[in-house]
Amino acid sequence: NPLTEMPANLKRQVNAKRPTLGHVVPKNSRTRHLNEDSSSGGSNSAALRPQGVNRDTERYNNPSNLRILGGSVRGRKLESPTVYLRPMMGKVKEAVYSTFTSFGLYENNQNIGGGGTGTCSTRHLDIFSGSGSVGLESLSRGARHCTFVDMSNDCCGACERNIVRCGFDGWNEGGIGTGIGEGGEPIAKVVCTDAFRALRQPETVGIDPSCKYDLVTLCPPYEEIVYADLLDAVANSELVTEDTVILIEYPVELGCLPHAIGREDGGVLIGIRNRKYGRT
Repeated sequence: NPLTEMPANLKRQVNAKRPTLGHVVPKNSRTRHLNEDSSSGGSNSAALRPQGVNRDTERYNNPSNLRILGGSVRGRKLESPTVYLRPMMGKVKEAVYSTFTSFGLYENNQNIGGGGTGTCSTRHLDIFSGSGSVGLESLSRGARHCTFVDMSNDCCGACERNIVRCGFDGWNEGGIGTGIGEGGEPIAKVVCTDAFRALRQPETVGIDPSCKYDLVTLCPPYEEIVYADLLDAVANSELVTEDTVILIEYPVELGCLPHAIGREDGGVLIGIRNRKYGRT
């Protein structure tokens, strides 16, 4: 079907180099450096490193100034992993969650399986979670549960500590009308695995495929994945249903994602909004 055929530009890795920004710059950048021998009483910009390289935790405790923007733990500072990341920009996250709220994802009695518990029952799957800032923002705003997925042990460790820091290390009771089993589930769960395996074979990494998700967020490292593969994996994942909201962050260099993506079962994943924030 030409309507749902994956465009050629999504089938190859994207070149999305970024200019110097904060603590994430190319190793050979001449615009930022540290003059350790300077005796002039001041200093130039600090020594900086590109994404994926271990950072100096003594110099940069929270280099991205990550914090929760709204909800029950608004203002709570988050710990960053010891590798450099490019987290979702604050203005983008604020706009994204304004949209999610307008969709009714944080209202009471919203349950993907029907029924209703009198509380918000949105279940969030945060893939490429990094420090967990996107999923934790969701929990702060009322989501019932969030599963965090990242293949980096360092990122998963930071995410687990941030869960405790925000007080989301509790337990949700299960049963009729909750959308989860009788045994319940933790408010937050961290799974250290590959994103594609989590989407395609969730049961092999400890994610129950019978517990569907209302919201899936995908914020991958731009140059390290092929978007066609990612779109195919999420569109055909048994973790999503026809009402699941899916957010995909991608660089402007990729062009525009298709408005319709075919599923293996004959269904179609429909794009409803496409917003540009700087080069995201």
